Amino acid sequence: MSQLSLSLDSSLLVRDDQGRYLMATADQILEAARQVIDQKIRRGTSFSSPSEVKDYLKAKLSGYEREVFAVMLLDSKHCLIGYVELFQGTIDQAAVYPREVVKLAMQHNAAAMIFSHNHPSGNPEPSRADELLTKRLKEALALVDVRVLDHIIVAGNDTASFAERGLM
Repeated sequence: MSQLSLSLDSSLLVRDDQGRYLMATADQILEAARQVIDQKIRRGTSFSSPSEVKDYLKAKLSGYEREVFAVMLLDSKHCLIGYVELFQGTIDQAAVYPREVVKLAMQHNAAAMIFSHNHPSGNPEPSRADELLTKRLKEALALVDVRVLDHIIVAGNDTASFAERGLM
């Protein structure tokens, strides 16, 4: 029994369908963290600083083994309408379709958006393709009066903000 209590003290547990507690995998821990952030950050939340946005996006996108392109939909006061993981790709790229991004903005009546995607490699540096995609999406959304505030790349605990780098 003392061995069991030692492992319980140093591990996170999950309950299975039969009610038994088992050691949680890294993927289960990350999924639970995503659920907690969804409960904590709800529709109408106002982010008061760029660091809050980055922390939110790190919690949402860290740990994925493939690229995921997500958008934060914002109202005219830049309060959160919703967060959507729109496209999933491979370990080093995700196909992003401007038409679908514009369609999503229109469906939610968004006034502004923040783009984000992860780099599973751990390197947050934007590629030339990332820069071109951001420009293309920004131009498409400008046609329907939706502002693009930033594009944040998440790589583990590191982030790169296009706005902070003057790439917007």
